[in-house]
Amino acid sequence: MNDAVPESAINPTGLRGILKYIPLFQDKIFVIAADGRIVADENFGNLLLDIAVLRSLSIKVVLVYGIGHQLSELSAARGIPISDKHGHGSTDESTVRLAVEASHQTAHDILGRLFQIDLKCAVPNAVRSRPVGVVSGKDHLLSGKVDRIDHLMLRQLIDAKILPVIGPVAFDRNGTCYRLNSDHLATELTVTLKAEKLIFLSPMPGIAIGDDLQRQIPVETLRETVENNPASIEENTRSKALHAIKAIESGTPRVHLLNGRLHEGLLKEIFSNEGVGTLVYGNEYLQVRRAGRHDVRAIYNLSRNAVKREELVHRTLQGIEGNIDDFFVFEIDENPVACAALRKHREEGWAELNSLYVMPFHQRAGIGKRMVEFACREAKADGIKIVFALSTQSYRFFTSVCNFREGSRDTLPASRLDSYDQSERNSKVLYREL
Repeated sequence: MNDAVPESAINPTGLRGILKYIPLFQDKIFVIAADGRIVADENFGNLLLDIAVLRSLSIKVVLVYGIGHQLSELSAARGIPISDKHGHGSTDESTVRLAVEASHQTAHDILGRLFQIDLKCAVPNAVRSRPVGVVSGKDHLLSGKVDRIDHLMLRQLIDAKILPVIGPVAFDRNGTCYRLNSDHLATELTVTLKAEKLIFLSPMPGIAIGDDLQRQIPVETLRETVENNPASIEENTRSKALHAIKAIESGTPRVHLLNGRLHEGLLKEIFSNEGVGTLVYGNEYLQVRRAGRHDVRAIYNLSRNAVKREELVHRTLQGIEGNIDDFFVFEIDENPVACAALRKHREEGWAELNSLYVMPFHQRAGIGKRMVEFACREAKADGIKIVFALSTQSYRFFTSVCNFREGSRDTLPASRLDSYDQSERNSKVLYREL
């Protein structure tokens, strides 16, 4: 098999951005689930090229496709009404027959496109189904759910560099065919294969709660929203939100939802801190940690723009390196997106929090507060009684979000007064008693 990537698929600038992610994702499995509307979209060929890029970087891929769009078109063309196009509700016999035809035709089209770009693939019978049955008094007839996945077969295909292409119809142990929901199917495959990522591709830009598109959302917040206010989530993405929660709670580190019609959107979502869709993550995805010498350059680059806007005091690379033990960072995919420093004065029982900065794209996501809480816990564990912060522009964040109180120059410890006066910044003095 030739997994070569067309020259136009990766430009030099994009390649530099991709390189830092390769050690993280190499030999990991990504399950990519494309809605039927995306499979039918003119950008689907570009998505398959993006998958070729992933394969060329030794990322293993399983492709799951939906058929809701194709089933609706086939129903209209044949004049045969369907009972449910997504596999959520009841599926009658005529609908499942059309679903089988739509699935076979869609798989045929995908295989033809993959053949054109020289990617080996297979449509395996690796999924066994069982009926949904009667739920809340409603008989779901021929709607099914995953009963068993032959993970050994799939791993053999993946290890042989063959791309599994899996559709939303499957047989039970008696040979009866059932219609599956593709979101459910992709999630079960992700969990069984212990995939690194589950990526939903639909015409929607991501998960919106009300009018606010969520770029990153912790699974706890999403679960709370689904349980308490499900109507606030767009109906077309509610199923994916539910399955994202299940995947994360079953051990999948990350779930992405993005618009599959965006050119190179898949690569931009995977190989950048910002992404272009919505990322759902568990607690282990985002972390605050102590900084090391390898973080000096990243901290310097993070703070440089804030210095220009007079939000932070200028620090040289040498200055950061000399005080690196005071710093901690907040990272995403092992890339620092926020930093802060805590200078402790143990003998006097106080510490100063400074150099707090969060990249603009990641602001308003609770990162700054988590950085402050981390610093305060660290200080308290070290016997510190009070934490100070000096701010010219972000003092309301400290007082309204982080429970700091506003003081005055005279609130500062005597040993800090001289340097405060010499700075001539006239910073607000903020403090929090621990």
